Amino acid sequence: MLRTHTCSQLRISDIGQKVRLSGWAETVRDHGGIKFMDLRDHYGVTQIVFHDDSMLEGVNREAVVSVTGTVVARDAETVNPKLETGLVEVRAESLEVLGPCRGMLPFEISSSTSTREEVRLKYRYLDLRNPVIHGNIMLRSRVISFLRSEMEKLGFTEIQTPILTCSSPEGARDYLVPSRKHKGKFYALPQAPQQFKQLLMVAGFDRYFQIAPCFRDEDARGDRSPGEFYQLDFEMSFAEQEDVFQVAEQVLYGAFVKFGGGKRVSPPPFKRLSYAEAMLKYGTDKPDLRNPLTICDLTDFFRGVEFAAFKNKPVRGIVADCSGRPRSFFEGSLRFALDIGMKGLGYITLSSGEFKGPIEKFLSAEQKRELIDSLGISEGQTLFFISAAPSEVDRFAGQIRGWLGEQLGLTDKDAFEFCFVLDFPMYEYNEETHKIDFTHNPFSMPQGGLDALLNNDPLKILAYQYDIVCNGVELSSGAVRNHNPEIMKKAFEIAGYTEAELEARFGAMYTAFQYGAPPHAGMAPGIDRMVMLLAGEETIRDVIAFPLNGNAQDLMLGAPSEVTEQQLREVHIKIR
Repeated sequence: MLRTHTCSQLRISDIGQKVRLSGWAETVRDHGGIKFMDLRDHYGVTQIVFHDDSMLEGVNREAVVSVTGTVVARDAETVNPKLETGLVEVRAESLEVLGPCRGMLPFEISSSTSTREEVRLKYRYLDLRNPVIHGNIMLRSRVISFLRSEMEKLGFTEIQTPILTCSSPEGARDYLVPSRKHKGKFYALPQAPQQFKQLLMVAGFDRYFQIAPCFRDEDARGDRSPGEFYQLDFEMSFAEQEDVFQVAEQVLYGAFVKFGGGKRVSPPPFKRLSYAEAMLKYGTDKPDLRNPLTICDLTDFFRGVEFAAFKNKPVRGIVADCSGRPRSFFEGSLRFALDIGMKGLGYITLSSGEFKGPIEKFLSAEQKRELIDSLGISEGQTLFFISAAPSEVDRFAGQIRGWLGEQLGLTDKDAFEFCFVLDFPMYEYNEETHKIDFTHNPFSMPQGGLDALLNNDPLKILAYQYDIVCNGVELSSGAVRNHNPEIMKKAFEIAGYTEAELEARFGAMYTAFQYGAPPHAGMAPGIDRMVMLLAGEETIRDVIAFPLNGNAQDLMLGAPSEVTEQQLREVHIKIR
C-alpha cells in the first residue's frame, strides 16, 4: 500500500499511529535544523516534520513522495485552523520519491490563475493542481451527479444519442468527419441532440434526459467555449411550456441552493418575461435581474418636444438615484456611452424640485411635471436619455443600465436571479439575403398553429420558444416542438424551403411525424455556464478540465494537428 490515509484524514484520535501518506511536496520550510513539508493530495494537506535533513535531498517542490512516520500533536503555537488536519502533523521516519519533479515549474501552482492563460493551458495538468481550479472540477462533478439524480427522481430516462451523425444546415458550423468507407461523404459531430431527442418522443420514451456533449465550430467568448460543451438535455411528451418550466425550476433551483455557497436564489416560480418586454425594460433578452433599474419608453413623449437629436428616433429613459455623485460620475457615463458607440448621453437631475442638466432647457414646465409624475422621479434622482436607431436603441439602453447598476452598486452580487424569456418571434428578416429566416429553433411550434402561418404576417408570428436566464447569462433555450407535419411544411415554406428540401434535410423527423407523433417540448440548460456561475468564475474555461483556448486550440496536446498523407488518402481527402 502506498498510503494508509489521505492527506485530509488525520485527526487528534490518530496520535501515536504509524501512517504512510503519499502526495505532492507543496512547500518545504527550514526552521533551523527542523524542516517542514506541506504534503498535498486530492483530498487535502498534512504537515510533515523532518528531523533528518538527508531525507529531503533531491526532493523538489511538486515531486510526488511517500512518507512514513508517526502522528503527533502540533505545538499550540503551530496549530493551523485553516487545515482539516491542522491539529496534528506526521514525524517522518522515511521518505520515498515516487515521481521526481525536475527543472523549474512554468508557474507557481498556488498562483496559477494569475498566469497568462496560454501558459496555463499548455501545462493544464499543473494548473489543475491549483486548489481553486481543482475545486471547480470537483464542483462540476457534484453538480452533474445532482442533476442526474434529480432528473431520475422526476421520472426521466437517461439515453445516449449518437456522436457521429449527419451535417445540419442550421445553426453554427459543424465539425465534419470524413468517411473512409463512403468516399466523398462526411459525418458531423452533433451541435445538439435535437432531432434524436424528438425522435425518442415519437418512439414513445415519454421523458428523456442526457448529460449531452455538443459540438459547434464557433468563436470563443467568456461564457462559450469553442469546440464542445455539455448540457442537461431533456424532452417530455404530452407536455406544454409550463410543464417544462416546472421541471427546470425544480432542478435548477435545487442545484443553485445546494451548490450556491449560501447566496440567495430566486424561488420558483421564476419570473416570466416576454421577449418584447425584456428588450424594452432591460435592453436585452438576457436580463440581469439583480440590477433593479428598468428602462422606460419615452418615444411618444419626445414627439412633443423640440429637440433635434431625438427627432424621429426611439427614445429610452432610465431613472437612477445619483444623489451625491460628483460631476466626474456624469462625465464617466458620457465616456462609457461614447465607448459603446453612442453619439451622446443626455440626462436631467431633480434637485430642489427643479430639473438640472443639458436637456432641461428643451422641456416646458408641463413636460417636466409629466416626467416627474409618470416616472415617479424623486429628489436627487437622475433621468438618463438614450436615443439611437431602432436596431440599436434597446442594446444601448441595456448597456447603460448595466453600467449604472455596477457604478451605483445596485447589482446584488450575493444572489442568483432566474427568469424565463418567452414568446420569441418565429421569424426575422435577413438584411443580407433579403429573405425571411427562423430566429430561434426551426422545429418550434408557432403560436396560433397553421392558422397563424396561413393568415398572419410572418414577422408578427410568435413561437412557443423560451430561454432561461440567470444573472444575465443565458443558461438554456428550448421550445414546444412542432410535431405536426403540415404545420412543419408550412413553417419551412415561409423560410424558403420546398417540401423536397425539407425531406432531404430533415427527412427522418418529417417522415416520423407522419406515423403518430405526440406533442412534446423540452430544453437544455448548459452545464458549463451553470458551474461557471456557481463557482463565481468569469470564464467557463476555468470550470472545464481540458478546454480549448480562445483560438480553438489544445495547446497541451497540439490539436488541431497535421496528419499523414496515408491518413488523408484513407478518407479520400486532399488538402487544397
